[in-house]
Amino acid sequence: NIKWIFLSILLCGGSGVSLYFLWDFFGFTSDFPAQIAALGLNASNWPLFIAYFASINPFIEEYFWRGYLGNATKSLHISDFLYAGFHALILIHKVPIVSIFFAVAALALAGWFWRQLAREEGGGLLAPALGHMAADFTILVAICKMTT
Repeated sequence: NIKWIFLSILLCGGSGVSLYFLWDFFGFTSDFPAQIAALGLNASNWPLFIAYFASINPFIEEYFWRGYLGNATKSLHISDFLYAGFHALILIHKVPIVSIFFAVAALALAGWFWRQLAREEGGGLLAPALGHMAADFTILVAICKMTT
């Protein structure tokens, strides 16, 4: 349903915009740009990294988190928290613990939201995957802009 796809893209695409404007609030470590560079990311390969993580990876993640581990319940489910916790591991040594707790809450809600979209779509993962793509794209562009 186009309504769910549009809502997912619009809502989730705002995550990177929010991150960009709240960057200082989240308290990224002063060596975060060096941590990113240590991963091998630089101005020449950021576009390829963003392209992969915003186009292919969301489909893989949605198939696993909302497909394989999905659940039709309307309430929060353990899979929402597992999804959030898995992604929170990335933030260790990059932001203060309070920001990690905020991220876990936001990611659990995102997982719940995408699971509800899949439920509304009869198990279809297109709307959640497109929302996930919008979130990943805008978040990675914000991180790229703030670290290069």
